[in-house]
Amino acid sequence: MASHHHGHGHGHGHGHHHVDLEAGDRRVAGAIAVNLALTLAQIVGGLVSGSLALIADALHNLSDAMSLIIAFAARKIARRPADAEMTFGYGRAEVVAALVNYTTLILIGLYLGYEAIARLFAPEPVAGWIMIWIAGLALVVDLVTAALTYSMSKDSVNIRAAFLHNLADALGSVAVIVAGVAVLVFGWAWVDPVVTLGIAGYILWMSLAQIGGVIRILMLGAPPDLDTRAVLGHLREVEGVASVHHVHLWQMQENEPALDAHVAVHEGRWSEADAIKSRIKRSLSERFGIGHVTLEMECAAHACQGAEAIGHG
Repeated sequence: MASHHHGHGHGHGHGHHHVDLEAGDRRVAGAIAVNLALTLAQIVGGLVSGSLALIADALHNLSDAMSLIIAFAARKIARRPADAEMTFGYGRAEVVAALVNYTTLILIGLYLGYEAIARLFAPEPVAGWIMIWIAGLALVVDLVTAALTYSMSKDSVNIRAAFLHNLADALGSVAVIVAGVAVLVFGWAWVDPVVTLGIAGYILWMSLAQIGGVIRILMLGAPPDLDTRAVLGHLREVEGVASVHHVHLWQMQENEPALDAHVAVHEGRWSEADAIKSRIKRSLSERFGIGHVTLEMECAAHACQGAEAIGHG
């Protein structure tokens, strides 16, 4: 699914891709419906049983449903072709969605942590059976949702976020079941806020780990798997290249590196500029998988004076 994310998939085989995407959309829509229903059940269960851990799991599920809704909308938007308003296309909608999503989760995690700590100091009675039944239902739903989104999570930062949430939810539900058993068997009400703290901690840890890569794309950072210096060194080695400056290396979207640069050609070889240009594009694509390359060719005699190698200083 990686190739047609960016709306300019060069028209190859749109037939089966279309079916793929439609099926994907249906799966995501199904996952959203189930998660929303579950959230409702958990919040009601949490209020009736007095279990904060159930409400924590519910908020986590709500964040899942939200993340899936955002992912769903972003998938739709990301497919729109580039136009006069958005000349880069709409592929970044998914990255923006992931950012919104992780930010929300961080807030939820902090809030849950705060509530759980308050509960540890002022314990409240909890009904164990309700906890166990509803968490059991939640576990089933989470596993189903995870199964639905797993195959799609390999190509999209956005669906991967949703998949990870669901996996986390499944763990959260298991933890709530354990807490319910502890409440029933030993009468330990404190297990509930402790489990809540665990869920909150996990939400925070996961979101903070993932948000960095998302911010990096939005900040036009170099792709994390490419060594910028290696790319620069490679450019300078290409036959006929005198020097390189104003190099920008960034990601259009996840897994889609792009580069622009000014390339100065040795004096007297200006007639070969086109050949040199296509040599550069071919080698960048083969060596580093950089598909989007824009080059400004200059004759070394008239190249920008004192230009920075990287950036446009």
